[in-house]
Amino acid sequence: MAYNILVVDDSAIVRAIIKKTLSLAGVDVGELYQAGNGKEGLAVLDDKWVDLVLADINMPEMTGIEMVEKMSESGLMKTVPVVMISTEGSQTRVEELKAKGVRAYIRKPFTPELVKEVIDKILGDEDD
Repeated sequence: MAYNILVVDDSAIVRAIIKKTLSLAGVDVGELYQAGNGKEGLAVLDDKWVDLVLADINMPEMTGIEMVEKMSESGLMKTVPVVMISTEGSQTRVEELKAKGVRAYIRKPFTPELVKEVIDKILGDEDD
């Protein structure tokens, strides 16, 4: 099954790396949407069907945490899993994110294998 994935990161280079990583990992991507901050990410979520959000924490205008809080308020966190991908990875921060409903945390730099493992765990691997 192909998944519609939203990548939210203020760096176009990081978004391109994540896109390439998904391809290398063999993740079946239907549509790959991109946003430069949480506000743009919410606009995509309002307009498109998204199966999974991969988001950075620190971004201008609206952070990944603020985006997750808005998604919680609107009930989106119940239906759209969010995975944070960031260099910021203190145990306190990870626990705070999970308490807000974030499903997983991937620390930069990451490998295609790790990304695939996390996505398979959250969305279920259709091949198993």
